Amino acid sequence: MKTAPAPAAKELTERSVPFTTISGRPIDRVYTRESVPGVELPDPGEFPYTRGIHPTGYRGRLWTMRQFAGFGAPEETNQRFKDLLAAGGSGLSVAFDLPTLMGRDPDHELSLGEVGKCGVSVVSLADMERLFDGISLGGITTSMTINSPAPMIFAMYLAVAEKQGADWKTLSGTIQNDILKEFIAQKEYIFPPRQSMRLITDIFAFCSREVPKWNTISVSGYHIREAGSTAAQELAFTLRDGIEYVQYGVDAGLDVDAFAPQISFFFNSHSDFFEEIAKFRAARKLWAEVMRDRFKAKNERSWKLRFHTQTAGVSLTAQQPYNNVVRTALQALAAVLGGTNSLHTNSLDEALALPTAEAATLALRTQQIIAHESGVTNVVDPLGGSYFVERLTLDMEREARQYFDVIDRMGGMVEAIEQGFPQREIAEASYRFQQSVELRDKIIVGVNDFVQDDAAPVPILYIDETTAERQVARLHELRRTRDHAAVAGALDALKQTARGTGNTMYPLLDCVRAYATVGEMCDALREIWGEYEEVPLI
Repeated sequence: MKTAPAPAAKELTERSVPFTTISGRPIDRVYTRESVPGVELPDPGEFPYTRGIHPTGYRGRLWTMRQFAGFGAPEETNQRFKDLLAAGGSGLSVAFDLPTLMGRDPDHELSLGEVGKCGVSVVSLADMERLFDGISLGGITTSMTINSPAPMIFAMYLAVAEKQGADWKTLSGTIQNDILKEFIAQKEYIFPPRQSMRLITDIFAFCSREVPKWNTISVSGYHIREAGSTAAQELAFTLRDGIEYVQYGVDAGLDVDAFAPQISFFFNSHSDFFEEIAKFRAARKLWAEVMRDRFKAKNERSWKLRFHTQTAGVSLTAQQPYNNVVRTALQALAAVLGGTNSLHTNSLDEALALPTAEAATLALRTQQIIAHESGVTNVVDPLGGSYFVERLTLDMEREARQYFDVIDRMGGMVEAIEQGFPQREIAEASYRFQQSVELRDKIIVGVNDFVQDDAAPVPILYIDETTAERQVARLHELRRTRDHAAVAGALDALKQTARGTGNTMYPLLDCVRAYATVGEMCDALREIWGEYEEVPLI
């Protein structure tokens, strides 16, 4: 005969759902000191910087509020930059359109329908001058999300700074310049991997001499996560990419402490609050130990991982788009509690289009409310010592090290990419997540539960074809009026350098000053190095 359960047994009843993180990591009911035996927790500002690279955290300086912006022709993005700065933004971040990202001019047949659509169209130095018209490059930090044509775009930025009278040695900002994640996730590559890595080491060498405060690369996990990786995969592949860049720099004969302090990182902040915080804390610890122990870096600045964070674009939904404001606020809070140095908050309408000015301002206000009203900036690493957070941090570190070992055995990240390893791992993780959504093991509000058919539409930004017509007309006028002999001579010098071992940044600067276009410079290198074609994985 059955008896009624005792009151204590009733308390053990749990909801019938999988208790896992959004990455599928099982979560215990409760964590205690036994969950983290022997864990050491140095203070913020102390090696290995798990709790932060600065002892004062945000009490010393808030993170840079850097909203990613770019659309249409350069003058339209220029106005958006000025609006964001007037609204309290503290740095600029440039989104380029697909033709620019792929190193093609607006009149290329593959540029049709894409000019100015997902970012700003920048064709030549003339466009870069329009993009930063009235903005002092010596007085602002700028991040530019550009990869394969990063050296060309960076050369344009330097040329504009030169014309403004700014000293290159005082310029600060970042170029993303992360080609490995393009082969892994985003797929906006041009040249084969090894030639692409040469362009990056050329920038390392150039900047260590000429632009010492510039971040030469922003090693990006953001796009790896957007492609469907787990949090641990994002951490592991991003840092292993970082290891690959440092190794190539060392192999090129550079002193590790001469270029490593100019390496920064870029992470995604997804929806699982504690998993994301743990990921950021583990990233700092892992990088510090890699740089000190693997590369024998002596300069503490080489050990300190600095990173920008963007809230998860892939988490935004077209259904009930105002819910995206709440998602973004929680993701931004996780980034701040994880100690990000710079932050972009996505806008509520980005599952539908590029953000309107109103939506972009609200996204910036989200950061400002966290910074100035929530109180979370009053203490450094407020969740440090939490049994749960410390356990998650250790688990993230362990999984990342396991991936490091696998990739090391393959010969490095370039070799792993050529074998399709990270691509397959991400594809499988993405498939598992989609299954969990379709089985409703994971609830996405407004998508597979709490559905509302009468949600009001939001206004969206529309870029029409007049932008393409204007950019093509400007390009044709540029080609008609510039010094043809100077352009041809500069492009020939670039090809000659590409055939040899010289630093490509110097001939690229000459090309830019002669008003060669992005497409022309990339075509010159395509002629020498060829164009990469991905090997099918299936």
